[in-house]
Amino acid sequence: MTGGTMKMLLFLFWGFLFSAVSQAQEIPTAPSRGQPWPMPMSYKAGGQLNTIDAATFRFATQGNDCDILREAYIRYREAAFKQHSERLLVVGPLRFRQNNLRFMQQLRGQENALLQQLSVQVSTPCEGRIYPSLESDESYALDVSGGQATLKAQEVWGALWGLETFVQLVYTTNSGEFVVNDTSITDKPRFVHRGMLLDTGRHFLPKRTLLQNLDAMAQNKLNVFHWHIVDDPSFPYESRAFPELSNKGSFYPGSHIYTPSDIQEIIEFARLRGIRVMAEFDTPGHARSWEEGQKGFLSECYSGGTRNGMYGPADPTKNSTFTFLKEFFTEVASVFPDQYIHVGGDEVNFTCWQSNPAVGDFMQKMGFGDNYAKLEEYYMQNLLDIINSLGRGYMIWQEVIDNGAKVREDTVVMVWKGGWQKEMANVTKQGYHTLLSSCWYLNLITYGEDWKTFYTCDPHAFDGTDAQKSLVMGGELAMWGEYVDDTNVLPLSWPRGSAVAERLWSPQDVNSPVLAEPRLVEQRCRMVRRGIPAQPISGAGGCPEEFGGN
Repeated sequence: MTGGTMKMLLFLFWGFLFSAVSQAQEIPTAPSRGQPWPMPMSYKAGGQLNTIDAATFRFATQGNDCDILREAYIRYREAAFKQHSERLLVVGPLRFRQNNLRFMQQLRGQENALLQQLSVQVSTPCEGRIYPSLESDESYALDVSGGQATLKAQEVWGALWGLETFVQLVYTTNSGEFVVNDTSITDKPRFVHRGMLLDTGRHFLPKRTLLQNLDAMAQNKLNVFHWHIVDDPSFPYESRAFPELSNKGSFYPGSHIYTPSDIQEIIEFARLRGIRVMAEFDTPGHARSWEEGQKGFLSECYSGGTRNGMYGPADPTKNSTFTFLKEFFTEVASVFPDQYIHVGGDEVNFTCWQSNPAVGDFMQKMGFGDNYAKLEEYYMQNLLDIINSLGRGYMIWQEVIDNGAKVREDTVVMVWKGGWQKEMANVTKQGYHTLLSSCWYLNLITYGEDWKTFYTCDPHAFDGTDAQKSLVMGGELAMWGEYVDDTNVLPLSWPRGSAVAERLWSPQDVNSPVLAEPRLVEQRCRMVRRGIPAQPISGAGGCPEEFGGN
């Protein structure tokens, strides 16, 4: 073998090895450009571009107008045309050729239509202080073609989601122009309840963070902020009727509380974005912080027949308990306009009740024997009667049903434990409307691309009839606060929460993580550009702009 032949073989060998190693490396997923998230029900995009002059473009209301639309135009103009740089992300020769082909077509003088306005038409009047609800029509139709763009919606809530979709379609070319492809969209959500739970009872979250998170929710078409506002460690809700609850139950009464004006600002901020604010005041368990400002609310625990200084769940044996709850929830109903109040009911430990002689006497008087699930049922039924008397609906956690309690037929049950498929089948078989949360606990952190697990969990993936599945109202992602506060709640929530948002909005057959990933990469970068510190979804890559904290 000659030296030249040996060199050639070595060259080929090292070339083959380098190629194999290179292919083994993770290649970042290239983001899409101008693709919507979540995926609409019907989405058709053409190759023809419509150029937008950001200085002169406007949103134009045709017909019914209101503050919700006017405020939205200001927000979405900023979102669509905020100046940002776009780098050509070259990932493989095919992507490079595709981008350069588009750029070369522009250089050759291909004419783009000039898009000067988006015409917005809402069929139903929307003036006045109206709020989104379960019955809201969130559908819309969006068409962009040949320099013309129209957005039509039956109600203003659909128009908001259409505006969000429109600004997601806007992107910049390599030459710096703002453009939109010819696009035709007909859209509506798959589920009516698409929520996010935030826990402010374990670590306080400042108002500014809650507002920022509402913006992130709107960017992903989530429509319910489930506010788990108090818990065992703290009571940050400032009550007008019972100010001692926060004075003695919050971490720092001078700063770590939500005043009535704070709450109204949060509710209004959410309303303008089509988001409901559903408050949760969890009892009879998870209520240790209530006792500091409402002495006698909790059951006293005993050891060997003697009080041991510990407290258990709320005390159902006292009339004063339900008198207090009536007055307290009357205030809550006046503060929070949503049609639902979440009353909790989870993780009720019967040990303290079992140790208390007065509770034992009450059990015998009521004919409950030693079945403490009956006592829980008694408490919950009384509480639901109070909520019903206030003209509000109610949601509970699944344990109430698991313990055999019979509650009002119109109760909505939230499923959050493992083995959720069996639980969903059980709850819907009993005729209760249901929400799923089990597979979307975002506070449970794992290494790697866990968004794919969230993305592939479907609320209808249980053994049940069509009638049972029609009782599933949707679901919620949950960010519990044991190890979450203002420093990390937003990066941990987004864009992992975006995966849940698409599952709850888009058609059931939109379920491929491979197809979703380029759009999710783009959505993450959009959120970063719009002021949300959304974390990366993969091990390599990046956005044209880094998060600036704005």
